[in-house]
Amino acid sequence: MQDKINIEILRVTHLRGPNIWTYRPVIEAWVDIGDLENHPSNTIPGFYERLTTLLPGLIEHECSPGVRGGFLQRLQEGTWAAHILEHVCLEMQNLAGMRTGFGKARSTSTPGIYKIAFRTRHEKVGRAALQAGRALLLSAIMDTPFDMAQTVEDLTEMVDDLCLGPSTAHIVDAATARRIPNIRLTSGNLVQLGYGKAQRRIWTAETDQTSAIAEEIASDKDLTKALLKSCGVPVPEGELVRSAEAAWEAAQEIGVPVVLKPYDGNHGRGVSLDLRTEADVNAAFELAFRKGEGSAVIVEKYIPGNEHRLLIVGKKMVAAAAGESLWVTGDGKHNIDELTDLQINTDPRRGSGEDSPLNALMPSKSGEIILELERAGFKPGSVPEDGRKVLIQRNGNVKFDITDKVHPTIAAAAALAARVVGLDIAGVDMVLEDYTQPLQSQQGCVIEVNASPGLLAHIKPVNGSGQPVGRAIIDHLFGEGQDGRIPIVGITGTQHNGRIARLVAWLVHISGKQVGLACSEGLYLDGRQIDASNCAHWEAGQRVLINRSVQAAVFENPGTMILGEGLAYDKCTVGVVTDVAWHEGLKHYDIQDAEQTYKVARTQVDVVLPSGTAVLNADDHQAVEMAELCDGKVIFYSLNADSPALAAHREGGERVVFLQGKVIVLAQGAQIAASLPLAHLTPAKSSKPEMVMAAVAAAWALNIPVELIGAGLRTFESAPKKTPY
Repeated sequence: MQDKINIEILRVTHLRGPNIWTYRPVIEAWVDIGDLENHPSNTIPGFYERLTTLLPGLIEHECSPGVRGGFLQRLQEGTWAAHILEHVCLEMQNLAGMRTGFGKARSTSTPGIYKIAFRTRHEKVGRAALQAGRALLLSAIMDTPFDMAQTVEDLTEMVDDLCLGPSTAHIVDAATARRIPNIRLTSGNLVQLGYGKAQRRIWTAETDQTSAIAEEIASDKDLTKALLKSCGVPVPEGELVRSAEAAWEAAQEIGVPVVLKPYDGNHGRGVSLDLRTEADVNAAFELAFRKGEGSAVIVEKYIPGNEHRLLIVGKKMVAAAAGESLWVTGDGKHNIDELTDLQINTDPRRGSGEDSPLNALMPSKSGEIILELERAGFKPGSVPEDGRKVLIQRNGNVKFDITDKVHPTIAAAAALAARVVGLDIAGVDMVLEDYTQPLQSQQGCVIEVNASPGLLAHIKPVNGSGQPVGRAIIDHLFGEGQDGRIPIVGITGTQHNGRIARLVAWLVHISGKQVGLACSEGLYLDGRQIDASNCAHWEAGQRVLINRSVQAAVFENPGTMILGEGLAYDKCTVGVVTDVAWHEGLKHYDIQDAEQTYKVARTQVDVVLPSGTAVLNADDHQAVEMAELCDGKVIFYSLNADSPALAAHREGGERVVFLQGKVIVLAQGAQIAASLPLAHLTPAKSSKPEMVMAAVAAAWALNIPVELIGAGLRTFESAPKKTPY
């Protein structure tokens, strides 16, 4: 029997936008469970115990019971391999550090073959999780070995390499919380927030408002200090030097102790503190000169106190963190490298990955630490006597959240420093004796202003739950009431929707907006045909949405696109359903009848914004049924002025479009808003009246004045090659 057990993956699709399953990107897999169709989970001896031992986190999966442990209940009651695989894939991604939760499994028209869908944040990770999940599941069923640790390690490495970094993800999550859409523009951390003309862009902690000049100023520490000093921001006295001899002369002139650091360094690299002797200054100069790649070195007055990082967003401080010096205590057995591993690197926040707020330390590999040790008479290989404390690092350990305790004068000085440099987001490093006291009462000063500051120290501090810096950045980019959206019209059905899309785009165009259009008749950017091929697909839609000149967008979304790719946008202002008609092309997706087609077409209505409108064909009873699914308003259109759906809708004071004789009538409740004679309308020469009504209703839903709608219908040319725009 075991020889016959198998799970075969027949087809894998990445649905990149809203789809028949959910609003988010998913991996959809068709799987053939073969003989396991006759062996639900409760009939396989020991399977439950083996699976839950491998994946104890499955207890958190609620599944259909809707409670913690709900999926485990289903396992004990008996469920099928495809359903189990869906949950295993989700949990494998969770273990790899990519939190996901949505999944579904459905049978197909062929016994033993199922469709499963599960949320993923990256296609390659999702596909790898599917393969790993299949192997794990078969191992648990057949009681064979499975290398769980290596599998999770491999997936984790993929997540680290391929997914957004933790700081960028934190900002994107904040955007999502404000219902601002996002598009990842590269395989790195360049992300577009919003669509078209309303978009903004971020690159980790840089934005499209971050000045290149300001970044250059921030990288020039001497210029930064001069500008800050001229504007009244306290900075340490210092001098730029290019030799060790000049460094010692400057130190004597300034007065020891001093600090040496690279002229164009960052992140604390090459910085040496509290230098008092010529030998220490000479050694520190060589280190700073090397870390600064051979440029000049800054000698500054040493200011007593601890290092602090204040995060400035816009014109105010939104987070602050304090640092501390790092020490190890000797035990008479281990050398300093080993003591560092045992006493410092055990902090879970230390590591080499992007999600580690603090770096793991290796004294023998760090010039700064070696210099510090040598000043105390040690080397990384030295073994300190029992109880002897050894200073490892004076700076670079900013990890304690102090946001709510910073004195207002200190916050104001940091914010001023960022404005002087010209950065919209800045990490301002300050040395302070007491961050709770006024700045003027201590020797505190600004030592650096950093562009593209690290955010993890504020997101994941040692103490507390962290600060919502992502939200602060989003609020900085998008003012109150702004959501990064442009008007979007999506059209699904089978009634010459490419032509309808072109007509809608024309009506929007003459209202004064630059329009992007992706449909079966081509790709258009404000009247210019960019591509003459069939562009009713996801990639063409993305091309429209990333264009910064586009003020409104229109998309044709055939059922095959919804099933095979997902929608190009997350939400729309107007969703048009012209009909719910099954056709042969849907068989490829195992959509066999009108009832299943309804579930596909309703996707267009499901994504209508609460402030938006669904435009539905009242002559199609399935389209009418979708009205109750819409979060926004509904406009019905019909060839029949006496349509029961229209009558009921008008009684409720809602808007309708219908044909009365040879006139298209726009009405709200009992009031007639406009009458457009078909004889005067250019589209009527080559288009069916219902096509024109669908476009008119969509334009009306966008609140385009009826006079402009009439003018647009009179000037539209239906042949693409003759289009006037």
